[in-house]
Amino acid sequence: MSARRPLVLLAVALGALALASIASLCIGAHAIAPREVLDAFVRFGGSDDQLTVRHYRLPRTVLGIAVGAALGVAGALMQTTTRNPLADPGLVGTTAGAGFAITLGAWYGHAGTQHAQLVLAAAGAAIASVLVYAVGRTDPLRLLLSGVALSAVLSGIATGLRLLDPTVLDAVRHWAVGSLAGRERTPFGILVGVLLVALVAAVLLARPLDVVALGGDVSRSLGVNVVAVRTGVLVVVAVLTATATSIAGPIAFVGLLVPHLARMGAGSSTPWLVGLSAVLGPTVLVASDVIARVALSHTELPVGVVTAFVGGPALIWAVRRFGVEAA
Repeated sequence: MSARRPLVLLAVALGALALASIASLCIGAHAIAPREVLDAFVRFGGSDDQLTVRHYRLPRTVLGIAVGAALGVAGALMQTTTRNPLADPGLVGTTAGAGFAITLGAWYGHAGTQHAQLVLAAAGAAIASVLVYAVGRTDPLRLLLSGVALSAVLSGIATGLRLLDPTVLDAVRHWAVGSLAGRERTPFGILVGVLLVALVAAVLLARPLDVVALGGDVSRSLGVNVVAVRTGVLVVVAVLTATATSIAGPIAFVGLLVPHLARMGAGSSTPWLVGLSAVLGPTVLVASDVIARVALSHTELPVGVVTAFVGGPALIWAVRRFGVEAA
C-alpha cells in the first residue's frame, strides 16, 4: 500500500465532510442560501433564516458529526478486536442492548433525563456486547447470528413494554426511530464531551490493537496485555455506542459500512483505520441526514431509514465476501 494513500483518502473524506456539513446547514424544510448561512456566523442580523441556522441546523450538524464518528469508530474497533468484518454495533446486539435498557428504565420511571438514558444505555450496551461476544467470538457468522437473535429478542421485549404502557411509549417514541431531528434543543454538551473522551481512548488503543492482531504470544513478548486491550476496546465500544444511541436513537449499518470504506486507505494499520473511520462516519451520517430531509416532499424521513437503505446491500456484500471466513 502506498504511504500516501491514507493521506489522500483522509483529505477526500475531510472535503466530503465539509461539503456534507455545508449542505446540512443549507438544506431542510426550506433552502437557505450559502451567503445567508455565512451571515448567520459573521454578520448576524437576527433574521428567521439565520436563527434557523444557528439554533437548529448547526446543533443538528454537530450532533451528526459526533454520532457518526462514534458509530464509525465503534465499528472499526469491533471488527478489529473480533477479527470479524461483519461486526457492527447495530448487528451484534450492542445498539439493541442500549435501546432495551433505556426502555426498561422508562418502564420503571428512571429514564427521564438524557444523562439517565446515557447511564442506562451504557449498561445495556456493555452487557449485550459481552453476551454476544462470548457466544460468537469463534466464527463470524455465529457472531452475526447471535447478535441478530439477541437484537430481535431485546427489540421485541422493548416493543412489548412500549405497547403495554403508553407512558413508556410516549417517553421513548421520539428517540426510538433513530433520527437527528428534534434533538437540536437538547442539552448535549456533556454527552459530546463523553464521546470526545471515548474517541481519544479509541485512538490510544489503536496501536496496541495492531500488536494484538499479531497473536497472543507475539503480543505478550512485546509487553502488550491482550486481555486488558480487548477489555478496554469493549468498554470504549460500549461507551461510544451507548452515547450515540442515547443521543440519536438506534442507527444501524454505519458501523458496518464505514470501516470497510476506511480500509481502502488504511490497509492493515489500525491507527489509520480508526482515524479514517472517525472522519468517514460523520460524512456518511451527515450526508444521510441531508438525504432524509429531502427524500419525501411532504415529510422528513428518520436518518436510520436512509442508513438502513444503504447498509442493507452493504451487509449482503460483506456476507458474500467474508461470511465463510473464520474469525
